[in-house]
Amino acid sequence: MSYWGKVSKGTVALPPEADLPEGTEVRVEPVVPKTLAERLKGIIGTVHGGPSDWAESHDHYIHGMPKK
Repeated sequence: MSYWGKVSKGTVALPPEADLPEGTEVRVEPVVPKTLAERLKGIIGTVHGGPSDWAESHDHYIHGMPKK
């Protein structure tokens, strides 16, 4: 079992359902946020057949802005 907690004033605060007996040894590891590329890696490169200038003019295609 594992629980998510947060450091507050140098102490790890666990949720109420983490009812651990006094003296229980625990392991604490910081959670490193993933980069945007890591979070989107499953969909990056999956769109095919779009306009050749998509990267340059995406605001035009999405929001109707003038092309650059």
